Amino acid sequence: MIETETFLHDWTGEIAAPLQLVENKVRSEWVDEFHHMNMAHYLTICDQSNWAFWNWINGPDQTIESRAGHEYVIVENHITYGAELAEGDGFTITTQLIGFDDKRLILFHQVLTADGHVSASNETKLLGFNLESRRPEAWSPRVAERLTQILQAHETLGRPAQSGQGIALKKR
Repeated sequence: MIETETFLHDWTGEIAAPLQLVENKVRSEWVDEFHHMNMAHYLTICDQSNWAFWNWINGPDQTIESRAGHEYVIVENHITYGAELAEGDGFTITTQLIGFDDKRLILFHQVLTADGHVSASNETKLLGFNLESRRPEAWSPRVAERLTQILQAHETLGRPAQSGQGIALKKR
């Protein structure tokens, strides 16, 4: 397994709306010639939130080994950029569950600057996946129950304005 910053959090049944499972700083290797975090690394840091969310809802099974290959894969991503982050800048990422069915879910992440402004957003679709059969699969009963609880808590937030949008020339 590749070493990643998965930001492990124990499942307590307490659900923040939105969740804040990732806090980090911009690394030098993420900075490009424009002296800000390169666009590709916004996806890198949002993927940290995917892992943090997945490990959290699977708690106490927070490793691939303990989950016996019952994982997820990303099947779609949409990122928007709003404010720069420079080397060393602190950021947090909030996560909102937008919806789910028996084997898919949609998360909406917001990358926030140290002063709370939105730097970027990422909407991502995850698919339940079995690493042994290499096929999609339904969520485990525990994960499905926790997704239900999270969605109930997150429905109070309303749907983010950028959620569900594609790319367009017209300003929205």
